[in-house]
Amino acid sequence: MKKLLALGMAFVLAGCGLGTSGGFVPTGSLNGPLKSVALDGLTIGIGSKSFQEQLILGKIAAILLQSAGAEVKDLTNMPGSDTSRQAMLQDQIQFAWEYTGTAWISYLGHDSGIPDKQQQYDAVAKEDREKYGLIWLKPAPMNNSYGFAVTRKTAERLKINKLSQVASLPAKERTFCVESEFANRNDGFEPMLKHYGIPLGTGVQRNDIRTLDTGAVYVATQNGDCLFGEIFTTDGRIKSLDLVVLEDDKKYFPAYNVAPVVSKKVLDRYPQLPKLFEPVSDKLTDEVLIDLNAQVDVDGREPADVAMDWLVKEGFVLRD
Repeated sequence: MKKLLALGMAFVLAGCGLGTSGGFVPTGSLNGPLKSVALDGLTIGIGSKSFQEQLILGKIAAILLQSAGAEVKDLTNMPGSDTSRQAMLQDQIQFAWEYTGTAWISYLGHDSGIPDKQQQYDAVAKEDREKYGLIWLKPAPMNNSYGFAVTRKTAERLKINKLSQVASLPAKERTFCVESEFANRNDGFEPMLKHYGIPLGTGVQRNDIRTLDTGAVYVATQNGDCLFGEIFTTDGRIKSLDLVVLEDDKKYFPAYNVAPVVSKKVLDRYPQLPKLFEPVSDKLTDEVLIDLNAQVDVDGREPADVAMDWLVKEGFVLRD
């Protein structure tokens, strides 16, 4: 397998004043449903945020585009959502994987997200195209939203797999660990409890809630410090700690499906781009991202290697 150095040094993002370095990106030959896609002559900048899931997705995109013949400027690992968004708006990058809920609330300024996945996607795709000339390609099934999880032992003991079932449990079982941001959001923990019929102060007592750092919530849930722990639904620690994510069956949490976003001017010149990403997006379920994230967060593997191995395993790329 040959490796290409997408960028040999840090790039400075003009207007942001922040640097990022993408590092090495593997490349190969497109295979299976992607085999006929050719992007010779395309030069494209790819961005991502700095957390592991975004790094993996960014490397997936870089591998696919390079393998299709494009010249890729790898600007993955940007510090924060705002940096990535500004780079896209300023045409420093022309491609990024983005979350529907994040774009709708943080970028487009809406007060709350839309729980229905298709409605949320349709709304954000329409507004981003009309206002900024950014085109959202087909979204993946994976939905990196908020959620609550329990240990497998707890799920089996209480026979619980849905959030609506919490209201039927004895009051002493309604203990929660949450992170501080979610605890204080206007669309966060207290409104969620009310939505599920267990309002704070009556359904759930204040002394049955522990506010912790994000990482500490997972461990505290596994250790039994609380029964219900706030999680992100594609976090690799769900797998490594054998947690069970409860179904948001009353549709409280906004949709945060991920989708490739590309500038209109690039798509106009290379209308075959969706054919490169749609089959890949279809495979990106919650379970797949939990596994890929765990390989980086828990096993310590490099995001580019995890991305390449998955693309080869799924038959999208052949190693050179």
